[in-house]
Amino acid sequence: MSTIKDVAKYTGLSIATISKYINGGNVLEQNRELIKNAIEKLEYKRNDMARGLKTNKTMTIGILIPSLENIFFTTIVSIIEDILQDSGYGTIICDFKENVDLEQKKLEFLVSKNVDGIIMVSYGGDLEYIKSLSGKEIPVILLDRMIKGVDLDVVVADNLNASYQAVEELIIKKHKRIGIICGPKNTYTADERRKGYIRVHQDYNLDIDEKLMFNGRYTVESGYNGLEALKKMENPPTALLVTNYEMTIGAIMAINDLNIVVPSELSIIGFDNIQMAKVVRPPLSIVEQPMKEIGETAAKLLLKRLKGDYASFPAVHRLKTKVHIKESVQKLVN
Repeated sequence: MSTIKDVAKYTGLSIATISKYINGGNVLEQNRELIKNAIEKLEYKRNDMARGLKTNKTMTIGILIPSLENIFFTTIVSIIEDILQDSGYGTIICDFKENVDLEQKKLEFLVSKNVDGIIMVSYGGDLEYIKSLSGKEIPVILLDRMIKGVDLDVVVADNLNASYQAVEELIIKKHKRIGIICGPKNTYTADERRKGYIRVHQDYNLDIDEKLMFNGRYTVESGYNGLEALKKMENPPTALLVTNYEMTIGAIMAINDLNIVVPSELSIIGFDNIQMAKVVRPPLSIVEQPMKEIGETAAKLLLKRLKGDYASFPAVHRLKTKVHIKESVQKLVN
């Protein structure tokens, strides 16, 4: 089995430089490539158990998300993993199925595994326990959802303006009865997107019909049910914003089953998946969240905290979204 000395001999670099690279430190790009190639060729594997006993570090990061079936979260996790792996960290990924009690258990599990840091999406579980993690010297990055009263680093999309800008596009195209399928009440992202919907109505002096606001569960089924319920109204919406990927899928399924013609019978804007927007006919208008930027920002911020750099703590990174209007939205004549 190859050792760090073998890597140093193969590259002609010092053991200190090799060690710095392995532990996620900054080395010259040319040296980084040399070391990376040597590690692959020599099949060098670091003994993390032995290293952990010396440094009290496991080189492991815990990642906690609501669902492993949610493409938004799994895409971000994949980006995070790539960056952490380049810095020598492995990951333990858990989901809690939008269940507060399970969130707590999974969080305690990650702490029991002595992870060096945690990136988590919280449903709003035990706030005191989450606060206490800082006292245990475990850097925690909140992803996608802020928690009131907790001073931790946060990386989120600008959910309020995402909803505001999408609905504004519909208002500009003369729609006045605009439906929205939101996530669960008291969930940060859903509340922010709901606020954006309300604020743009207020700014344009449009009446708000609360019957047009359907609260789903960020699932395909609730997207289907929301579309069905809104279209069955005595005075249904002429346009609709669906505020996450799974619910968008459900809404499209309902549109197909109910033989609704888009956009002449209903204009629609979905969320998150650009590829799906190209497959659906007519092409689906979409709100695009910056998943790559979210993942990169969260991973790099955690690595910064792991090095003991707590400048600008707690940091809030609120990243901009984009609205892509396609043929699924029409302009009304009057």
